[in-house]
Amino acid sequence: MTDIPRRAVSRTAKLAALPLGFAGRTVLGVGKRVTGLASEVISAEIQQRTAEQLFSVLGQLKGGAMKFGQALSVFEAALPEEIAAPYRQALTKLQEAAPPLPVASVHKVLAEQLGPDWQSYFLEFNDKPAAAASIGQVHQAIWNGPPVVPAGTRRRGTKAAARATGRPVAVKVQYPGAGDALLADLKQLSRLGTMFRAIQPGLDIKPLLAELRDRISEELDYELEAESQRAFAAAYAGDPEIFVPEVVAASPRVLVTDWVDGIPMSQIIASGTEEQRNQAGRHLATLHFSAPGRAGLLHADPHPGNFRLLPDGRLGVIDFGAVARLPGGHPEPVGRLVRLALAGEAEAVVAGLRGEGFIKPTEEIDAQAVLDFIMPVLEPLSVEEFRFTRAWLRVEAGRLTNPRSPAYQLSRQLNLPPSYLLIHRVTLGSIGILSQLEAKAPYRAIVERWLPGFAPPA
Repeated sequence: MTDIPRRAVSRTAKLAALPLGFAGRTVLGVGKRVTGLASEVISAEIQQRTAEQLFSVLGQLKGGAMKFGQALSVFEAALPEEIAAPYRQALTKLQEAAPPLPVASVHKVLAEQLGPDWQSYFLEFNDKPAAAASIGQVHQAIWNGPPVVPAGTRRRGTKAAARATGRPVAVKVQYPGAGDALLADLKQLSRLGTMFRAIQPGLDIKPLLAELRDRISEELDYELEAESQRAFAAAYAGDPEIFVPEVVAASPRVLVTDWVDGIPMSQIIASGTEEQRNQAGRHLATLHFSAPGRAGLLHADPHPGNFRLLPDGRLGVIDFGAVARLPGGHPEPVGRLVRLALAGEAEAVVAGLRGEGFIKPTEEIDAQAVLDFIMPVLEPLSVEEFRFTRAWLRVEAGRLTNPRSPAYQLSRQLNLPPSYLLIHRVTLGSIGILSQLEAKAPYRAIVERWLPGFAPPA
């Protein structure tokens, strides 16, 4: 058996063993099937052991397992505190940590992608990775040449990066076999529904996994990522709030960009000052709502590992492998319907939701009940300033996922059109980070400036 098949069998075995370990602890600990709220039937000890096993395995694996763990880590803020405590540390580790690729493997990928003389492109290259992503790892280096466009790769806007030597750069190297690993992991993760329901009852992982599968091919293509990053960098060049590093060189499995120094968002969440938390939250909201109008794209991977607070106060944004293409900007109906809801126009809101496909044409629904369902979520936009908190998010998560709540019952009559799926997920992810930050900011003013349809008609 070769090393690659052996590694594939090993990773599959680790993932496949997770439900067995969880089932054993459940039987021994409570002697009954896990139903309802996890805090009512799972002891703290079982929760902690489950968290340790689940996120230890996800952290050891690359590809889809780590990517799913990163996505899940954003929603840690929605968990009840007695459940969240044993998970928080393990979840946060997934945002920026994974076992490194062997040095020889890194050099092999660089030689394949940049050519056998790849070392001549760098004055310095640190073999120890500075960070790990879901399908690659990042090395710090000093650039020593013009943009690299290896033979056979697509040429996309390389002139913009032709600058003097000696610039600090981040070199992202894709893990060999990342595509196969993603597919294998996602297939295994689809079988872990019971475990994730124990962490957050009502969390449906199937749409998230389907979305990840749909974007595997895009995220594996670093040249496509470079194209997106160039669009963001051009849109935010000289911006006082948002910084996007320039692309220096790109090939299908190696991406070289300017290095970004700053405080990781995860560190600000853990120990940042109130000023840092508020500043990071304000800039994150600005990025979310302004990017579609400015760049025609939405940064679609909102987890703390992709953001830094720079020394000058700007928000540094990295990793553009996952984007939503919105050439017309944010859909205007979103802003318009939010404005109508805040004005109490229940019938107009229902008509608009029906027109966009959120309510099926034949579905009979109570307009005031729909408005009552929406309004608590819109609280951050109903006041001049709002502070997101873990407590606020837990209340909303409980209201929307408790089968006995009116909100949950009404949600079963609503539909999520495919064209809004990614926008919806990114919005939820951003709210998760803002709640982790407990950030206070003038969100209403940000939305009024950037979201089409929200500002009252002239």
